[in-house]
Amino acid sequence: MSLASFPLQRLDGSDFPSADLHGKVILVVNVASRCGFTPQYTALEALHRQFGPEGLLVLGFPCDQFGHQEPGDAEEIARFCSVDYPVSFPILAKCEVNGDQAHPFYRWLKQQKPGLLGIEAIKWNFTKFLIDREGRVVDRFAPQTKPEELEAPIRALL
Repeated sequence: MSLASFPLQRLDGSDFPSADLHGKVILVVNVASRCGFTPQYTALEALHRQFGPEGLLVLGFPCDQFGHQEPGDAEEIARFCSVDYPVSFPILAKCEVNGDQAHPFYRWLKQQKPGLLGIEAIKWNFTKFLIDREGRVVDRFAPQTKPEELEAPIRALL
């Protein structure tokens, strides 16, 4: 499987073209609006603005699997991402990242880069995956890893 083989949808339900992923360095994050890590939205937006022109694409995937911290529907999430933490990077459709209903893209990410001790499961909101321009998952970062700590790995891939 390749990165482009996964059907992705924007928060509004429209298709997110796989061509938009081609040749990009991609930072994938499962996000939530009511999490202790939610302020990371600000730093993720800063990375997007700083490195986007060089080829970085930040993708946010809202997820409600951890402490019911993303209970809203698409409209509520869109409002949150435009008013409370305004972001210009793509927010994709709300999905599950673990279990039988996990999005196929997340199944692939976890297989490519398991967490500590080889455990694939995502432990909490704001787990991050870094993908190189060739579509290879090169690293996985814990929720507590601040986005600004990813500048060096991102620069290395750009």
